[in-house]
Amino acid sequence: MNGLLKDIRIGWFLAIRQVRRSSKWTTSLIVFVMVLTFLNLVVVSGILVGLIQGVSNAVRDKYIGDVMISPLLEKDYIEHSVDVLSFVRSMPAVEAATPRVRKGVVLEANYQTRAFDEKPNTAAGQLVGVDLDSERVVTNLSENVIEGSFLEPGDYDQVVLGHYLIDRYLPIESPAFTTLKSVYPGTKIRMRIGDTVREVTVKGIIKTKVDEVSLSVFMLDSQARALAGRDVDNVSEISLKLKDGEYAEAVRDEILLHGFGEYARVQTFDEATPKFVKDMIATFNLLGAGFSSIGLVVASITIFIVIFINALTRRKFIGILKGIGIDGHAIEIAYVFQSIFYAAVGSAVGLVLVYAVLVPLFLAHPIDFPFSDGILVAPLDETLFRVLLLVVTTLIAGFIPAWMIVRKNTLDSILGRN
Repeated sequence: MNGLLKDIRIGWFLAIRQVRRSSKWTTSLIVFVMVLTFLNLVVVSGILVGLIQGVSNAVRDKYIGDVMISPLLEKDYIEHSVDVLSFVRSMPAVEAATPRVRKGVVLEANYQTRAFDEKPNTAAGQLVGVDLDSERVVTNLSENVIEGSFLEPGDYDQVVLGHYLIDRYLPIESPAFTTLKSVYPGTKIRMRIGDTVREVTVKGIIKTKVDEVSLSVFMLDSQARALAGRDVDNVSEISLKLKDGEYAEAVRDEILLHGFGEYARVQTFDEATPKFVKDMIATFNLLGAGFSSIGLVVASITIFIVIFINALTRRKFIGILKGIGIDGHAIEIAYVFQSIFYAAVGSAVGLVLVYAVLVPLFLAHPIDFPFSDGILVAPLDETLFRVLLLVVTTLIAGFIPAWMIVRKNTLDSILGRN
């Protein structure tokens, strides 16, 4: 044990001496490679996962909320909706609860000018009746209006359309999926629910990256209930926004504890998230890990070459150290400490760049993908694991060339013989 501690102390001394005397440009270049490797490990996978995380965040903010209450599988609505809504609104952890009425609807545009033998311009969507005050707190959909304006109290026979229902925002020509042509704020359209037909005016168009919102027709809840044949005790869903989303499971359990699970499904956001979204996150994580591993291999090879050349050019010096009684293990440890130094400094710089620059930058300016606002996902525990992985890999890559040089015959090393 004493011998090992002695080798470590000597190795530490030699490592510090070697780093101090090495070229600053060479040291900076090696550290730069380590920084790039660290960023490759963290940022590549973080952006790939962030693509899907952006979808997940949008669904949470603009539709599901922290907790979703929905009908039982065999029902079309939540029974005893008034009691459920009254209870959840009284819970201290709940900031707001918004009830919605949903019903399938067929829209028709340009019917005033359509020729008798011309195919109707129709599109299928979901009529969503919303309570303006609570919906503003939970989803604040009005901030996503791109044409016209959102609904206000007293807007009789007026609707706001999701942008997927408009042809200029979704130019798809398919018999299975149709959109409305020449529809703008102020345009009158027909809305058919079963045998009921109502002429309404388009007040605005809303654009989000949430399909449930983009395919919806928003209307005041009182009018939507009348058209859908629902009363106030038969809402389709209730989205809850909590004061602290971390307590979603506790809120769900309390609702179920009071017996409301007999009338509705109560799910946290994670439980209500579709399985394919979770599978995509896992797949993108795997892809990111695969791409990152390439950078790890490159960094390992770089360190191996640097240490090998360094040890090879100092072979005579190493031989002299061994000749004066310095144990070969101490010399190997010195090169291991050098490798750890490069990895540690590179990782430290990378951590500062990721958490002080890149993560805030992506949150403030997400990547505008067609289906998501991409962010950088970099959980601290996973990042620290990657730091450990980089240090261990670099340590091994630094030890092997040092061992190859140190193990050579001392006299041959001093005389420069092969």
